[in-house]
Order: sequence, then structure tokens, then C-alpha cells
Amino acid sequence: MTRSGREEKTADAKAHTRAALVAAARRRFAEQGYAATGTEEIVADARVTRGALYHHFRDKAQLFQEVMKEVASEVAEALVESELTREATAQNDAWTQLCTGFQSLLDFSTRTDTDFQRIVLVDGPAVLGNDAWNALVETHGYRLLSQWLERAIAEQVIDPIPVAPLTRLVAALLAEASLYIARADDPQAARLETGIALDRLMSGLVGRRPRPLETPPAWPASQPTDPAPAAR
Repeated sequence: MTRSGREEKTADAKAHTRAALVAAARRRFAEQGYAATGTEEIVADARVTRGALYHHFRDKAQLFQEVMKEVASEVAEALVESELTREATAQNDAWTQLCTGFQSLLDFSTRTDTDFQRIVLVDGPAVLGNDAWNALVETHGYRLLSQWLERAIAEQVIDPIPVAPLTRLVAALLAEASLYIARADDPQAARLETGIALDRLMSGLVGRRPRPLETPPAWPASQPTDPAPAAR
């Protein structure tokens, strides 16, 4: 075997080991949560050594971060694909697509058949802190969100608001809404109430055509009062 062939085989083996660790960790984190999962369980499921784990990842938290990125990326792709499919049959202005996508994200927050709720919404901020959450949103949300907001402004559906701060504010609103739903005692009820509140807040961005100035009402002229009778 040539040197290049050996290097390629080694690279493939490393990639396979890394993928096996991420897959095993993802199953454990989704089923048991971060705190209840031990690295010995992960390496046993992946059928690798503990040394292999620490060769690829600094610690359990870094492995969790990789899993969270994978799950978030899948959800982002699923939402985009859903909206692109819907675009062919439904109203396709940018603002309608955005609002529909927002509600779809809230639906994901209630689903227990995916890893999104447990890994990204519940354990993610607790394990990695706000900085990791913000980095995740920036990677998978800011750019796409700002593009669609720019389209909505260009289509004159929403008012011409500075896009950079608007993107940050809307993203923060969606993140908090998702966290609120995932942590609620009754996620379905929280989803319904949050959807109503989100719609009302988003409606405030919709442009309103200025109404013509109203003509002030013509008040009746003051009637002169009769002069007081002269004193006698």
C-alpha cells in the first residue's frame, strides 16, 4: 500500500471513530440527558476506547456541543425544506414564509420524537451557557433570517427597519419562545399561548399605509351672549 493510501485509510478510520462517538453520544443524551450520561457508556456504545474519545474531543462537554450542532443543523434544514415545499402551493411572499417558519419552529419545540427539545433547548443552554446558544443561533439562523427580513422589506410588507438589530431581536424572541415551551409543565398549552403572543408581536412590524389627514371637525361658532341688562 502506498503512503497516500495509508494516509487515506487512517483518515477514514478517524472519521468513522468520530462519527461513531457522536452517534452514540446523541442517543444517550437524547434518552438520558447530559448529566445522567457517562463517558464510559458512550465509548462502550461506540465500541471505541476512552483514549479515542479524548483524542477527538477535549471532554464530554465538547462532545455534547458537537451533538447539539448536528441536531440544530438538521432542524434548520428541515424547516427550510418545509418552507420551500410550501412555497409552491401557498402564499409565497417572504413575510408569510417567515411567520409560517416561526410557528413551525415552535412546533419543533414541543416534539418529543426528535432530539431537538432535550438536547438543544433543555440541556444546551444549561450545559454550554448563553455563549454557545448564541453561537448556534448565529451559525444556523442570523444569516438566513436577515435575508428573509430584507426580502420582506423590499416587498414592502414590513416597515423599512434596520435589519441587523431587527435580526438579533427576532432571533432572541424565537430562542426565548422555544425555551419557554420546552421547559413548560404543559408544552402543548405553552405552544398555543406562545404562538398567539408571537403572532401579535410580529404583526407590529407589518407596514401600514398612511391614512389621509382627517379634516378637523367644524365646531359651531360661539354665539354672542346677550348684553347684561343695564342697571337702573
